[in-house]
Amino acid sequence: MSSLLVGTCPGPPVCADVHTYLFVDGLDVVARSDSRLAGLGPRVSLRPGGPLCPTDRPRMVDVAAQVHPEPGPARLTVRVRLRGGTVVWSDLMYPDLDGRVVEEVRFRLDQYLGELERAYAASKAALDHRWPADV
Repeated sequence: MSSLLVGTCPGPPVCADVHTYLFVDGLDVVARSDSRLAGLGPRVSLRPGGPLCPTDRPRMVDVAAQVHPEPGPARLTVRVRLRGGTVVWSDLMYPDLDGRVVEEVRFRLDQYLGELERAYAASKAALDHRWPADV
């Protein structure tokens, strides 16, 4: 089983915009997939019931987009699905530490959901002055 760790960038003045970092087994999936992309904002990707929340029915989820328009793919998309107590991300294409291509990762449901909840709460608290109270 893999582990998920979600980080967030608070935006200006640190960075151009608020975005998420998705680390799978310690590797930044977005940067290793396409360094031209940045993770979507936590308000979009981490919210309760949001796109990264797994369901029995597989779905394609955008997790990153181009910051500045350049030639090539404009988005990074993963397929998210729930299989019993396991969350599966597939349709990946990033190198692991040995240079082998990672195409699929599996997470324990409790670790995965706990990390999404933790990261959402942390980013919401840090950015409360930017977000409406009902978000």
